[in-house]
Amino acid sequence: MKKLKNKYSIAFVLLSIGLSSCVKTFNPKSYAPPLNINGYVSASQVASGNLVAHWTFNNTLADSISGVKGVATGTSFTTGLPGYGEGLQGALNAYVISDIPANIKNLHSFTMSAWYNMPENTNGIVNLVDIANSQYFWGNLDMFIENPPNATTGNLKIHMFNNGASSNGTDLWCGDYTINNAYNTWNQVTVSYNDTTSTANIYYNGALVGTQTQSGFAPLNWTGATQMVFGTVQFQTNPSLTSATGSQPWASYLVGVMDEVRVYNRVLTSIEISSLSALQHKGK
Repeated sequence: MKKLKNKYSIAFVLLSIGLSSCVKTFNPKSYAPPLNINGYVSASQVASGNLVAHWTFNNTLADSISGVKGVATGTSFTTGLPGYGEGLQGALNAYVISDIPANIKNLHSFTMSAWYNMPENTNGIVNLVDIANSQYFWGNLDMFIENPPNATTGNLKIHMFNNGASSNGTDLWCGDYTINNAYNTWNQVTVSYNDTTSTANIYYNGALVGTQTQSGFAPLNWTGATQMVFGTVQFQTNPSLTSATGSQPWASYLVGVMDEVRVYNRVLTSIEISSLSALQHKGK
């Protein structure tokens, strides 16, 4: 009987092996429909032909389009936007300075977006991206967040300066826009500018929060700009990048993380901007 049992056992094992080889392992991902937002399945598909500058901060300070590299002061790399590798880790008195790619100098209508994740800031305004202007107080572009007296909301402001609109230049200010859940989570700030109408649209996490038109602002002229700053405003660098002023007590630095700075050479539609935000938020 012992030999008979062994024969049955061997047969059962062989049968099990045969059946298992015929059954495909279940993979939930292969059965789930791919993410599709307004016809896009990845952020790289959104206005791909109009992307003229892109800082991934994935262990590099270079614009992936032009190859122009930035120089770090006190920054490092850390875990960035989920699905996008590393991001730029800021700190007090830390920033990155870069020459400006020609594609940005030559912009007229444009769209720029940037992601950030930072703790509540009580030291002063935090500027994400600054296109520096060596002669004036503010830069050619400033994207900054002010901290009102609470730990959840912030004030978003965008400033643009046009060197060529008049002998003294022209400012375009957008803000104050109240943004919710401004700290300790990933958020996206996007600005688009239409050079035909002199109109800027400001988006927060893909949703429009404000529109500002400055009569006579166009045509945009940034050809004289030479440097960009990531993580603070132009006058907080050491030395200051503008002769107009030095460090201010109400200005500070990004002590959190910035990632995925993208610049397009046209005004993206609201659908394109919301799609870009949603896809990047999903790590696509």
